[in-house]
Amino acid sequence: MEFDPIISGLEDVYDKMKTEQRLNRNDGLHLLQTTNILGLGYLANEQRRTMTGDQVFFNNNAHINYSNVCKVRCGLCAFAKDPGEKGSYTMSIEEVVKKAGQYADQGVTEIHIVGGIHPELSFSYYLDMITKIKERAPKVSLKAFTAAEYDYFSQIQNKPIFEILKTFKEAGVSFITGGGAENFSQRVREIICPGKLSGERWLEIHRTAHQLGIPTNANMLYGLIETDGELIDHLLALRELQDETQGFYALIPTAFHPKNTKFEEVSQASALRTLKVIAVARLILDNFRYIKAYWISSTPQVAQMALNFGANDLDGVVREEKIYHTAGATSPQMQSEHQLIHMIHETGLDAVERDSYYHVLKTIRP
Repeated sequence: MEFDPIISGLEDVYDKMKTEQRLNRNDGLHLLQTTNILGLGYLANEQRRTMTGDQVFFNNNAHINYSNVCKVRCGLCAFAKDPGEKGSYTMSIEEVVKKAGQYADQGVTEIHIVGGIHPELSFSYYLDMITKIKERAPKVSLKAFTAAEYDYFSQIQNKPIFEILKTFKEAGVSFITGGGAENFSQRVREIICPGKLSGERWLEIHRTAHQLGIPTNANMLYGLIETDGELIDHLLALRELQDETQGFYALIPTAFHPKNTKFEEVSQASALRTLKVIAVARLILDNFRYIKAYWISSTPQVAQMALNFGANDLDGVVREEKIYHTAGATSPQMQSEHQLIHMIHETGLDAVERDSYYHVLKTIRP
């Protein structure tokens, strides 16, 4: 191979890509630690083009956080409150349905619903919530609850996770969020979220969802205490499950926000770290079509830059977000469709509005 200064130091990875060889753990570590950030971006963009060409996706979505009461109280979380604590809240089913209906009337195609591990709500609260939202907004896709919430439902009902997920699918859940994944390392979890389900249990729940025909996303937290090796191992665990089930749609790398958490002394992940993590995820996850640049977590500016580092999805309009903003996120609460399209077009790429399943609703070229 002729020497190409653009990929200086990354030639071995480039050769593997050209011969369609799968990258391994050492490749991932090398990429994550390279100082050739432009070469890394180049390789990630080549992979993105192979996957989806010049398309960058977004959707007209909305978030509803039905409660911030949580008995687990992970050290990484600024959102959770104890029952009765100042600032705690729990929406009634009627309030959730009303808000969902308002969003549906505004034309949203997806509603993202998550909360905490509430010690007092009954199982029927969650099931009735989904059933009644679906009655009010039958055409809206419901992306509801995290693996941690489903694990809790299984505990309070004393039923296998298969039965719990099947029940929610029949009620109207069409997609499961990627939340609760954090980092699969037991060492990391024992420090940042010791009361939360294990990484193995998270993977088991998503495997079961895929077996039931429920697609899911996967999150990955970075910028806290994880090592480079633990980050790569997280990606490889997701890749292995995707080989088995093909049930994941997107990876959402999310930067840790330290404000109002037990880890306030941790420096927030830099823009450089964010771009590296997204690019490496794009290169390692050869069986994931979509890597999100989650603008709420990284800021719209860095998310836009990530579109040149392998990301091909900007999530969506969102409208209201509480979890990251409670932890000090400075991003706006929403980005209008016009703003998202402008962000994409400035990079020279095609803006594509999608539904939850990445069916193209419209394409807006620059």
